[in-house]
Amino acid sequence: MKRTIYTLLLLCAASIASAQNINKIITKDYVDHLIKTLSSDDMQGRRTFTPGIDKAATFIENEFKQIGLKPLDGATGYRQTFYKYQLKPSSINVTIDGKTVDKENIAIVGNNSKELSFDQTTGDGWIKLNPEKDFMSQYRTISRSGKKQLVLVDVKFVDMFNRLKTQSARAVDEKDLTPAKPSALVFILDKDTVAKDFKVELKNEVVKMPLFNVAGIIPGKSKAKELVIFSGHYDHMGIVTPKEGDSIMNGADDDASGTSAMIALAKYYKKLKNNERTLIFVAFTAEEIGGYGARYFSQQLNPDDVVAMFNIEMIGKDSKFGKNTAFITGYERSDFGKILQKNLEGTEFTFHPDPYTEQNLFYRSDNATLAALGVPAHTISTDQIDIDKHYHQVTDEYKTLDVENILSTIKAIAKSAVSIIKGIDTPTRIPPLTGRQ
Repeated sequence: MKRTIYTLLLLCAASIASAQNINKIITKDYVDHLIKTLSSDDMQGRRTFTPGIDKAATFIENEFKQIGLKPLDGATGYRQTFYKYQLKPSSINVTIDGKTVDKENIAIVGNNSKELSFDQTTGDGWIKLNPEKDFMSQYRTISRSGKKQLVLVDVKFVDMFNRLKTQSARAVDEKDLTPAKPSALVFILDKDTVAKDFKVELKNEVVKMPLFNVAGIIPGKSKAKELVIFSGHYDHMGIVTPKEGDSIMNGADDDASGTSAMIALAKYYKKLKNNERTLIFVAFTAEEIGGYGARYFSQQLNPDDVVAMFNIEMIGKDSKFGKNTAFITGYERSDFGKILQKNLEGTEFTFHPDPYTEQNLFYRSDNATLAALGVPAHTISTDQIDIDKHYHQVTDEYKTLDVENILSTIKAIAKSAVSIIKGIDTPTRIPPLTGRQ
């Protein structure tokens, strides 16, 4: 009996010591430092292919170095560099019924050609999006069509239209520069119909550009070949047309909050030194323009070696479930969430299934590529995306964040992942989407 009581006291003491350790390592001052730096105006919105994202990458590299992470196997530094060809519209001319359309009302999607022109007879005609239906569901359908088409957009969809405009500078592989069947969707805002004819003339400037993830590892011990990934994307949307005098899309919540969480977790686990599995910490680039960073990173791994992926995105505000809660995308697809919740028994924090399944968030973030290959790769978030007025706006700044919410979420992830990083629990695999690409 005495021995049992003594054992319980030891366990209790260990739990208290762990709580004290986490509070000393993951502090408000430290997390503030990370988020404020990444979301500062000095980073210019961290848009891919800009000096701002290079500055952000350098900051993350320095944090990894101070923490003591090692570069990925075979790498000499923390940057995982790869290349894309940037397609930037250099000339856009659209006429409808003999009148030139204002360039502010034009957004181009899916054009990989250096030069492309079509009209109502040489293209695939025109359509008008139904203003009474969901924009994204209509967009997904036509974006897979491979057509050369004019798409008229009601002013009701102006916010989504502006989002398309910010993505007009695209990044593709070299093989995509000469498509067998050229295509382009030309979105026109605030136009109801084409009475007679239209003509589209497009030209792109093509430049070979470097992109870079920032990644480091903590090698495992007894299960070093088994990988656990912690990630967040550090790119955002850069400098845009001023709105009430502000032109910088700081991306404090999206996703300086998630990237800061990933860095703080690296610091915590490096101090603990109790990971049996190898831990990889990665800040992804180019999430906002197609998820290219996560896709490249995933192609460098054998997905069978990846035990779990904790992708962290937008944890800067209370979730719809209240304080000390977060949701997990694809919760029902593996027992990842159940394992995390089991490890949080006795705490006030709870994880929940994704309440926004109609938005298909599971395949809209950087977990998607590995999840499609069967990895239990999930995104953890607290964002109320259906009502978040700061999402993809210049107002997504540090002052809009609840840092206490960020701290509680980071610490919950740190505690809930313990049995996975120690090699005790292994989440079930997710059925692959269409096999390995």
